Amino acid sequence: MRRIAANPIPYWATAGKTREVFEEAFGDFHAIGFTAVKADVPDDMTAPEYRAWIGRYGLSPSLSLFNSPFDESVTVVDEVERAKQFAQVQVSLGLDRTMVSSMAVPARIEQPAVGAGFDEGRLKRAIDMCGEVCRALAAEGLRPLHHSHVGGVFETEHEITRLLDDLGADVIGFGPDTGHLRWAGIEPAPFIRRYADRLGGIHIKDVYPDFLSGGDGSYREKTVTKRLWAEPGLGVVDFDAVLDAIPASYDGDFMIEVDEPSVDSKLESHRLSFAWARRALAGRIEE
Repeated sequence: MRRIAANPIPYWATAGKTREVFEEAFGDFHAIGFTAVKADVPDDMTAPEYRAWIGRYGLSPSLSLFNSPFDESVTVVDEVERAKQFAQVQVSLGLDRTMVSSMAVPARIEQPAVGAGFDEGRLKRAIDMCGEVCRALAAEGLRPLHHSHVGGVFETEHEITRLLDDLGADVIGFGPDTGHLRWAGIEPAPFIRRYADRLGGIHIKDVYPDFLSGGDGSYREKTVTKRLWAEPGLGVVDFDAVLDAIPASYDGDFMIEVDEPSVDSKLESHRLSFAWARRALAGRIEE
């Protein structure tokens, strides 16, 4: 692995995960030079059909993400079954790892990146449920990696470290998002260094300084200003330090993710991001 991969989230975030939307994204990625894309198999498509589809654009699957609220709105039994089905699809695509994340605590969507409405009991239940999901993924041959995300139950440094430390390396690995860590007040480089021996994937995301000190506005309201997420190198994430913290033994992809492009178009956003990655990751990626 160790490819520059793309996540088509800005294409489908508002337009939906339709074939037409993905075809636009895949066409852009092919034109830019990407060779790997986050594996999102549409509900009406089999894994072999999906692999053949993206292959027509010169793309292969890269690690995807299993998302759960890990709260009282779901049951352990249901989430474990969903994880098994997800893992079977991912493994059939040739993947051996996945991100695992939580994104949707209502209080934190309204007041993001500050650990709003912290509840120790909720955190403990979420850790336990996440552990069961991770064991189910691993049993199917898919290595689980925790993926940091503002708005979820594992948002702050305390919550993420509790999850990783309580479950341990045998249950869950580490797949950080540099932008989400920085927005939540966590310096990505030392945090990555702390869990470097568990690193199996990474989302390369930058963030502007505008909302790092809090301020009014929900997650969505801040996102649509185009002054939250930045293309790599345009924001405040110290990527020299981030890359220095990644061990030479790292064997995962480097996935570009800009949820809401800060430039005029999605194509230009990914073009800028790919050009930056080719420069910054020289010697670290497989051409």
